[in-house]
Amino acid sequence: QLQLVESGGGLVQPGGSLRLSCAASGFTLDYYAIGWFRQAPGKEREGVSCIRTSGDSTNYADSVKGRFTISRDNAKNTVYLQMNSLKPEDTAVYYCAADWACSSWPNEYNYWGQGTRVTVSS
Repeated sequence: QLQLVESGGGLVQPGGSLRLSCAASGFTLDYYAIGWFRQAPGKEREGVSCIRTSGDSTNYADSVKGRFTISRDNAKNTVYLQMNSLKPEDTAVYYCAADWACSSWPNEYNYWGQGTRVTVSS
C-alpha cells in the first residue's frame, strides 16, 4: 500500500541541473524521513541525502555538498532533490526511500521507489 515514485531523471550536460521528485502514495509523508540514494553500475548503493519529517534537519554526502539540495512539500506528499552543477560521476539510478528516521544506510529503510535514471554526459 505504501508506494514511492521517483521522477525527473534524464540526460543532462555537465554543469546542468535536474530536479528529482519523490511522490508518496498510500501514506502521509509527514510522518516519515526520506532519503535519496544512488547506484551506478558496478558500485554499491550510496546515500546521497536525507531529510527529517519536519524538514529542519538535512544531511548530504560529501560528494554532493554544495551542489544538491533536498526539500519536502508535505502538502503535496513529495520530496525533491535539486541537483546543480552536475558531473559525469553523478550518473546513476537515483532512489528515494522512506522510514521512521533519517539514515545514510540503505538497510535502515523499509520503503523504496523504483528509481529514476540520471545520465550526465556531453
